[in-house]
Formats: sequence, structure tokens, C-alpha cells
Amino acid sequence: MVMVADQTTDLVAMGQAARAASRRLASYTTNAKNAALMKIADVLEAHVATIVAANEQDMADGRAKGLTPAMLDRLMLDEKRIRALAADTRSVASLPDPVGTEIESRLLPNGMRLSRRRIPVGVLGVIYEARPNVTIDIATLCLKTGNAVILRGGSETLRSNMALVAAIQEALEEAGFPLDAVQYIDNPDRALVTQLLRLDKYVDMIIPRGGAGLHKLCREQATIPVITGGIGVCHLFVDESADLPRALDIVENARVQRPSVCNSCDTVLVHRAAAPAFLPMLAERMARCKVELRATGAALSALLDDAHGAHVVEAGPDDFDQEWMALILGVKVVDGVEEAIEHIYDHGSEHSDGILTNNLVNANRFVEAINSSAVFVNASTRFNDGGQFGLGAEVAVSTQKLHARGPMGLEELTTYKWVCIGDWNIRP
Repeated sequence: MVMVADQTTDLVAMGQAARAASRRLASYTTNAKNAALMKIADVLEAHVATIVAANEQDMADGRAKGLTPAMLDRLMLDEKRIRALAADTRSVASLPDPVGTEIESRLLPNGMRLSRRRIPVGVLGVIYEARPNVTIDIATLCLKTGNAVILRGGSETLRSNMALVAAIQEALEEAGFPLDAVQYIDNPDRALVTQLLRLDKYVDMIIPRGGAGLHKLCREQATIPVITGGIGVCHLFVDESADLPRALDIVENARVQRPSVCNSCDTVLVHRAAAPAFLPMLAERMARCKVELRATGAALSALLDDAHGAHVVEAGPDDFDQEWMALILGVKVVDGVEEAIEHIYDHGSEHSDGILTNNLVNANRFVEAINSSAVFVNASTRFNDGGQFGLGAEVAVSTQKLHARGPMGLEELTTYKWVCIGDWNIRP
């Protein structure tokens, strides 16, 4: 059975059902939740062919509608990716359960024992676009932390998401869990998004995963706390002291490995002293990888003067503010770490930024100054990921300052309550 909305979607009823399911989930033991997650992994693998077939229909429609290569890459689910989702689900099951753990405990002067204990958030509403893998990531993390969730994916992923939710709910039924713990809105009416954003009687947190327009809509329309993030204008600064061949490998990984994701590198800043040696190397490598270079100033002049075969374009006034999600890379020469920091302040999104250097002073200065959700020294920005950080999976990468920053794993899907144990104390 699949609990979905239809053309007469009643979001209030879905919210009520999710709230009731969240109360049941909060009482399940860690062993029971882990058993349900293992069951989900098994069912995903058992239904690979069905899920791939549904995804192929979505992919065909996407191509017909002219979706970009980046969007199609996000949309695609093949056997390898589905088995990776099953492995991630088993990884979440193996992680410590944060629910019920004490954050701190202390004895007050009046003899009372005071502690803070982790509890589930309750009900999450998650709105996302062309990434069906998000369906599994969110559902598994929510179940592990005792949260119910109402999902709203993009219309371009409808068949894929429905197949994935069907697998999740088959596993939940076999595990004896409430099916309303994971609900999916399949009605394409966009008015339902606004209704979900205002369902504050039943939904405790909204997490959007998509473009700037979706994040803006959620911030402006929601009467529920919104965790925003996932928009990455990410940078790597190649310092004067960097090991240039190894820096080149990191830049390639950060831009080319999977260009459509939010932690891929959008701009490379090159120290002026390193530019004469590094820019020709970069151009040759990016030409081989079919990456277009958007450059300005000294970087543009140097790249145009070198016969490397790369496609070089003068950067427009807004190009350094772009999350490319494609094989495009901004290039700029800077005078040093301070100018690199200023550029990132002016153009970054506080997502993922890094320095490539052998100078400890510059590395420390960069780490202290850059307040992105993840800051890297001699490593690819592609590591800003829940799985890579050992969180099993992630609901989103938050760039906010409050509640959660960076990859949102299990602990970030909990809040806490104060527990005060007295000895028949009364307040004087």
C-alpha cells in the first residue's frame, strides 16, 4: 500500500496522520528502527528492475522536455545507484541512535539533577526537485530518528519517487511500522506546496532542496521553521605554496566528478605568484575534461595567450555568483589569501570552500576567516556530504547559522528536552 495524495489531496488529513505516526515512532526501540531500515534496503534491492523502469520513463520525459544534462544526471537512477542507496540505508542502521541520549547533565546546588535529552523533531515536510535519491536519504534518516515525513518531489521525478515510496512502505508494513510515517504528495498542484508550508499545526520543520526560487518561496510563505541550504557557489584557492600537480587533481575532482551537485567547485582563485605555472596546467586539464573556463583580468589574458585547446570566455558581471551545475569553471587571479577571502565573502554562498596550500599560516587564516558550512584544506569540496562525513546520509546541506550547519544527519533531525529530577523540591 502507498499512502499518496491524489487530485483531492487533503493535506490536513495527511498532517494528522503524520503527527499520529510520529508519536508511535518515538516509542520504537533502536533495534526495531534498525530492523525496519534493513528491511527497506532489502526491498530496494528486490525491486531494482521496477524502480529502474519507472525512472527510465521519467528520464524519457525529461529528455523530451529539454532538461539540462545536469538535471538529467540528478534524475537518473540505475542499478548501481539504487544498490548504493540500499548500502547507505544499511549504513544509517549501523550508526548510533541519537534519540534518548543525554547532551549534558549536571547537579544543581538545590540537589536537583538537570539534563538535556535528545528527542525527535516530530514531523518534517521536505520539498525537493529532480533528485529521487533524496526520497531514500530523507526517509531513512527520519525513521532512524523517530520522525514522520511528508515528501513533495518534483513532477519530473514522479514515477521514480512513487516506486521508491512503494518500496519503503512495503518494508514498513513488513516491519510493523505505521505507513503514515512516510507520505508522498503526488498531486502536481503547486498550491499544495504553499498549503504544506502553512501546516504548522502538524508539521514542525520544512526542508527545501532545490534552487534559489524554491528556497525564497519557502522563506517567504512558511509559517513553520525552514532549514535552507543546498545552493553552493563553491571556491578553491590555489595558494602560492601549493603543490600544483596535486592541486590540479583536486580542482578536477571538485569540478568534474559530478558537476551537477551543490558541493562541486564553481570558481578557482589562483595566487598571482602561482598563476604563470598553474594556469596553463589548468587550461590543458580542463580542455581534456571539456570544461569551459569563465575568466577575468589577468587570468583571462593568460588563458587566451596559451595554446591549450580550452574553451575560454570572458566572465560576465554575474558569472562569479553562479552555481554552474555544469562543466563550467570560473577562474580569477588574486594577490593572496586576503583577496581570496574577500572574493569568497562577496560571491560565495557559505556552502563549501577550500584552500590548497603548504603554508600553515595561510591555511589557518583561511579556516578562521571563512564561515562556510564546511571549510577544506588540501581537499576537494566534494567531501561536504553526509555519507563522506560518516553521517550515513543527509537530509540537506544547511548553510544557515541556527539549529544545523553543513550535512544534516541524524543529530540534526533531533531537538532536545530538559529533564529535571528532584527530591520533592519546591521553589523558595
